[in-house]
Amino acid sequence: MASISTGLVRLHSRYYGKGPTKAKTYLVNDTVVCILRGGFTTVERTLIDEGNVDAVYQIRRSFQQAMQVQFTNVVQEAMGRKVIAYMSQVHQDPDLAVEIFVLEPSAAYEFVADLDEADLSGDEPSSSDGAQRASGAGGGGASATQHG
Repeated sequence: MASISTGLVRLHSRYYGKGPTKAKTYLVNDTVVCILRGGFTTVERTLIDEGNVDAVYQIRRSFQQAMQVQFTNVVQEAMGRKVIAYMSQVHQDPDLAVEIFVLEPSAAYEFVADLDEADLSGDEPSSSDGAQRASGAGGGGASATQHG
């Protein structure tokens, strides 16, 4: 996970001229989440302080769309799996950005669900209903690393 944090911080630094001061990357099943802290530039912080938050959000959305291939390449190289979806969001206070990558499903984390209308309505599932982990699948919990 450290290579993902480092790679995303480097891309932000290279293209914004300033990168996040901290980054943590988590892996949960087929989802990679990277939380970046302290990445707003002086110009962006000035716009935010003057009430132009929407302008900063629009610039960030445009940047993230332009960088999608490079961001997903960092994750694909680190994980050895294809990224099938990428989403990004920024938050002004505290100064955060979140990069979310959904990986192509892996047999180790596939779930089989037997859902019917009763399950969806909130009724109690019978003993034969519910989600089951594919045979041989491990715990798949979360792992985290911190950069900076």
